[in-house]
Amino acid sequence: MQGHLTMSTLALDRLQVLQKVRERRMTQAAAAQVLGLSYRQGKRLMARFRRQGAAGLVSQKRGKQGNHRLPAVYTEHVLDLVREHYADFGPTLAREKLFERHGVLIGRETLRGLMRNAGLWHTRAARRKAVQQPRARRQYFGELIQIDGSEHHWFEDRGSYCTVLTYVDDATSRLQLLRFVEGKSTFDYMQATKLYIERYGKPVAFYSDKHTGFHVNKRSAWAATG
Repeated sequence: MQGHLTMSTLALDRLQVLQKVRERRMTQAAAAQVLGLSYRQGKRLMARFRRQGAAGLVSQKRGKQGNHRLPAVYTEHVLDLVREHYADFGPTLAREKLFERHGVLIGRETLRGLMRNAGLWHTRAARRKAVQQPRARRQYFGELIQIDGSEHHWFEDRGSYCTVLTYVDDATSRLQLLRFVEGKSTFDYMQATKLYIERYGKPVAFYSDKHTGFHVNKRSAWAATG
């Protein structure tokens, strides 16, 4: 492939916008704003595009360290939109939505870097590193039972809002008991616990979070952690 046809993400972004200007689907002023340029800079860029075509958008400093930076006010605007609307999106999808819904066009890798530096996105390696086992699993089946309650519209419009209580064996991750109840109360937990013990016997300990509907008085009997 010829060198002048090898375009950066920035050049491709500019090409898409300037093509709209040439087709009269966007004004030069709007294009300059989308590209983070002043009106005069946008006008010069459009003139070069008309003279040289796509080749005129390729930087003459390819292979050298450039000093081009998007204006700080523009990058902050982009990050504000991401924080407000797309905080749980990856860079690729966030970039699509920014252009589709807000008319903001920015290079994918540029947005990736901005989101990474702002703590809005992490690489897969970083996400894997962040997930750490807080403690070692118990060695034997039935030794420790993890209990939890989750409130949700489990039956959608076919039933009322309710809570599902789950009892999971810590050593094997096997679901031992699942019970739907009206609310997340001490009474519901006690009924479910009674049913568990009748079926499987008494474990050495239960493990629950601090948001359950009861308080621990004797930690040796009930292991509750936050």
